[in-house]
Parts: sequence; structure tokens; C-alpha cells
Amino acid sequence: MIGQSVKLTTIRGIAVGVHYSWFVIFVLITFSLTGRFASEHPRWTQAEHYAVGILTSLLFFSSILLHELAHSFVALAKGIPVRSITLFVFGGVAQIGREPDRPMTEFQIAIAGPIASALLAVGFGAVSTLAGDEFERISALSGWLSSINLMLALFNLVPGFPLDGGRIFRALLWRVTGHLSKATRIAAGTGQTAGYAFVLVGIWTVFTGNWFNGLWLALIGWFLLNAAQESVVQVSVRSALTGLLAEDVMSRDCPAVAGRMSLAELVREHVLRTGRRCFLVTDDSRLEGLVTLHQIKAVPQERWAQVPVAEAMTPAAQVHTVPPSKPVLDVLRILEGEDVNQVPVVDGGRVVGMITRDHLLRVLAAKMELDEPFGER
Repeated sequence: MIGQSVKLTTIRGIAVGVHYSWFVIFVLITFSLTGRFASEHPRWTQAEHYAVGILTSLLFFSSILLHELAHSFVALAKGIPVRSITLFVFGGVAQIGREPDRPMTEFQIAIAGPIASALLAVGFGAVSTLAGDEFERISALSGWLSSINLMLALFNLVPGFPLDGGRIFRALLWRVTGHLSKATRIAAGTGQTAGYAFVLVGIWTVFTGNWFNGLWLALIGWFLLNAAQESVVQVSVRSALTGLLAEDVMSRDCPAVAGRMSLAELVREHVLRTGRRCFLVTDDSRLEGLVTLHQIKAVPQERWAQVPVAEAMTPAAQVHTVPPSKPVLDVLRILEGEDVNQVPVVDGGRVVGMITRDHLLRVLAAKMELDEPFGER
């Protein structure tokens, strides 16, 4: 999701950003808070209403960031990489590099977020009490933040995957059944049930006249439904690929061209005849680089006859490669994490195959069509 967001900073190697949808909800929440403070504190000036509203919104999203950082720091402490944290219209999401390897690790990562939100609720509540009437604006700001953080902690404890409560539920199921895939499917089922419940309550709330809260609940339910369904797909993919190595799925007829060949010859003799969009650049089977149709098109067509492939390619040092013994799940993480479409398989400096996104999809489709049982963890 970080590719569809604006990067803000990096914390302990974790890219932190805001999704474009965040700006919409930030404005809506700010105006909602401004109206709330205006009705509750009419003696404040309009500038004060807006100032406190904006500051409260910023601290609210900072609270969500701290919630996600709590998850992330526990994951890092357990040796699990965290790619990014993104704030978006429904709150925040931390992209963890891989699934936990034990139920207890899953439980500890999941519970960290609600604990952080609960501690923030207590902290803001204490500030609101200490501020009192003497510091009315601070008291009002902190009081709302205390309530919303408590609601955030309780909401995330709903036992519907992929909410924190759903992950806690999955950890318990994993411990009982011994299978991550089975636990995920059951927990995702509760997530779908919770999603339908939010949608129905949201629709009912809309018809009772509170259209904003109703619409918001319905959208949360719709998001939860989709997230739960996507989780089932992801665990099925992971189960299908478990145990496979790069050499098991790689394409061995990967096209290779010489670096001295001109782009015009490459297009005429290879691209147009085969329809392929990516070619290895080799010298006696040793990888020199990788050239794609996108890189060819970046060179003006009138120069194709003069420009050699070596000039347009990505050098080997910048190409992500894997050995034949690399688990396919790790290859998939490279494709997703590095946002590349292909990974050469190299053994002793020599290219022995290629794995592409399309090829992995075909492997998955074949396994599912043959109805091969998915492995369980």
C-alpha cells in the first residue's frame, strides 16, 4: 500500500506513510470535531474551535500510528521484518514481512496494538482530569482522545480476522488445531460474520436518520468482509506453494540475448516473434543484466539501431536473483516486496531458469485445477 501513499518518515527501518484516502477522512473528522467543540464550548472563538479540532485530529491519527508501531516493534523483536505502516481511510495497517512461526508470537504481536490504545486512553484520560476547567481546551481535547482510544482498543478486540481480536482468536485456534491454514479459515469466517453485522447495523442506522455514522459502519463492514476474504485467498496461496523450491517451478527455457545486440535486432528477432517482454542478457550463460520492454520503449525508436542492449538493460548487480534451493514463498515475497515482475534463478554464477509473476500464477492455477490438497502448517 505504500506505493499508493505519501511517505512521511522511516522509523527503525519501517517506511511510514499516509494513503491518499487519509486526507479525505482527516478533513471529515476535523470538521466533525470542530462542530462538536463549537456546540459544547460556544464561548470559544471560531479560530479556537478549528485549532483544537485540527490538533485533535492529528493526535488521533498519531494514536493510530502508535497502535501500529506497537504491533511492529513486537514483530521486529521476534525477528519478523516489517515493510511499512500506512495510515488510510479505515485507520492504519502494518505490512509484516511474513507470518509468525508460532501461535504465541502471533498472540503477542496481535495483543500489542489494543494494549497500546488502552494505555493511550488511560494517559489522555489522566491529562483531561488534571487539566480540568482551568485548561478547558486541553481537557476537551484529551477527553475525546481518551474515549476514542478506548473505543479503538475495544473495536480491535472484536474476534473477526484480520482485526487484532481475530488474530488473537486465530492464535488460539492455531494452538488447538496445530494448523495455521485451518485456523486462518475459521478466524476469517468470524471476520466475514462481523463484517456482515457491521453492514446491517450501518444500514439500520442510516434509516434511523444518523446517515453519517450508518454509512461509516457499513463501510467498515464492507472493508472487513473484503479483508477476511482476501486473507483466505492468501493462506490458500501460501499453502499451495509451501514445500516448493525455485528449481521446481522455474522456467528453463528463459530467453537470453547478447549485450552487444542492438535494440532494433532485439525487437525484430525476439520481441515481435515471441511476444516476450523480458530477456536475460548473458555472456556464456553468466548473467550480465536484464532488459524489459519498458526499458526498450524508454529509448527513442529512431535510436534503436545504434543503442546496444547492454546500454538499456538493468545491470546484474541491480537484478534480484535467487538460488535453485530458494523456497518459492521467499521468491514470492521478493516479487511483492521489491515490486519486480521476474527473478532469475542463478546457480554458481550461471543462469539456470527464470521465475515470473505470470509463471507463478500458472503454477497455482494448475495445482488448484488438479485439486491437489493444500499442505497444512
